[in-house]
Amino acid sequence: MRTWLASSFVRHYPSSRPRRRSTMRIHVARGERASFQVGFRTAAKVQEVTAWADCDSLPVTVRRVGYVPLPHHNTDTSLEELDGVGHVPGYVPDPLFPETALRAGPFETNAFWITVQAPSDARPGLHRVAIALTVGQEHVAGLTATINVHRAAVEGRRGLPVTQWFYCDALADWYRVAPFSDRFWPIVEKYLGDLAAHNVDTSHTPLFTPPTDGVKRPGQLLGVRREVNRYLFDWSLVRRWVHTAKKQGIRHFEWPHFFTQWGAEHPARIYEGHGEDEKPLWEPETPALSPTYRDFLSRLLPEFKRFLEEEDLLDRSFFHISDEPHGESGIASYRGARELVRELAPWMKVMDALSDIRFAREGLTDFPIAILSAAADFLREGHPTWVYFWSGPRGRYAQRLLDTPLVKTRMLGWLLYRLKANGLLHWGYNYWYRRQTKELIDPYQVNDAHSWPDWAYGDPFVVYPGEDGPVDSLRWEIFAEGLQDYALLQSAGVEPDDPMLSDIEDFAEFPRNESWIHHRRSALLARLDKR
Repeated sequence: MRTWLASSFVRHYPSSRPRRRSTMRIHVARGERASFQVGFRTAAKVQEVTAWADCDSLPVTVRRVGYVPLPHHNTDTSLEELDGVGHVPGYVPDPLFPETALRAGPFETNAFWITVQAPSDARPGLHRVAIALTVGQEHVAGLTATINVHRAAVEGRRGLPVTQWFYCDALADWYRVAPFSDRFWPIVEKYLGDLAAHNVDTSHTPLFTPPTDGVKRPGQLLGVRREVNRYLFDWSLVRRWVHTAKKQGIRHFEWPHFFTQWGAEHPARIYEGHGEDEKPLWEPETPALSPTYRDFLSRLLPEFKRFLEEEDLLDRSFFHISDEPHGESGIASYRGARELVRELAPWMKVMDALSDIRFAREGLTDFPIAILSAAADFLREGHPTWVYFWSGPRGRYAQRLLDTPLVKTRMLGWLLYRLKANGLLHWGYNYWYRRQTKELIDPYQVNDAHSWPDWAYGDPFVVYPGEDGPVDSLRWEIFAEGLQDYALLQSAGVEPDDPMLSDIEDFAEFPRNESWIHHRRSALLARLDKR
């Protein structure tokens, strides 16, 4: 059996050729984590392989790299911008199972993912990580990685909120629990904790069922009771979610869109109670500006503000009107909805994902969220913007799809810093459904919501459902390390216009090699060490 070490930028496919590296050195600041892999390729026999890693001075975790099917490459992307060419169609590495053993078939390549944490109080200097592979009772390989912990310490990221849309209906359906039941809360706590552990600081919070991506199973934290001339609101579950998220390290809260997707033509679906009986308060085709919805919002929004003030969330909340409004009719309906909310809640600053710069020019959104391919236009005209991506843009743009080179995903942190983004949004943390339906899919078999090529492979989710919590992915780990690089840049006091970042032009034109990141990180660590 051949064995080797590899960086976290490498995908090991079942037919990948063996590598030759037996040692490696990784540089980290205190407060950072580092990852690398141990790969191996079997000979003619089925082999039960176990991995073991230990460092007497730093916490180390070993996870098995699993495979998922990828039937095609994603479209609209040239060969040089794809990973896995020659291996796709086929199985690609992505889920990171909390397991240290696997059964490997003949002539097959596999890998284990090693994560090393350097706590803020770690001893500066060299730390040896010993890695061993065994087959049965036989020791077959001993490898060594050295973690160079610098005196430098990384501070928490500031000024870049990051949100990933969170589907509590998917958790309830997959784990077969009622939303917000006693069995639900321990599950959601683990997923919220997973967000924070991956440097995401914002909770997409279902005050009511998010009106995006089709009609969902109701997941409404807000309790609503309608009486003859009034509505009564119960905030207890909303408060429990907020406290649970804060406990896990979440600092900001994103609330659902108040109107339907793609232009705010209708109100969001809001139900009696918490949606248990799926009894809506109004018909789905009710106009957005109807007296019915105006009356509801006039009663809800003052109480909502009072709740946010009680929980000290008013300045840490993000609000939406409608997702991805577009076209002349979309602008017109969005404009009307925005004016209604501005009239009833002048304190509420709104933000929405969009690509038409007219929304910023007219001040329809207080904080536009531009798609990556349009972000440069917003910034060029002096409109500070968040950014987002989903299945698009593809091609040369940064992405985190199943065939996106991992270095492009890692570069997202550097791009956000250099290009002065105000925040980052992505829609797919755990969307485990057939597109715009309530039909649950098996994420280990389907990763495009049955909608390729419109929806790209790997876009709907970055975590898989585990036995009692999330199973992370290679893409999710690398994305988190990119946000960690952002924090390192901040801690080192680097200006976005610093010459060391001059190779980055926009979200499509940037360096695509691992050595560029290593060299910049080394320079940043050296700068911090001198302080």
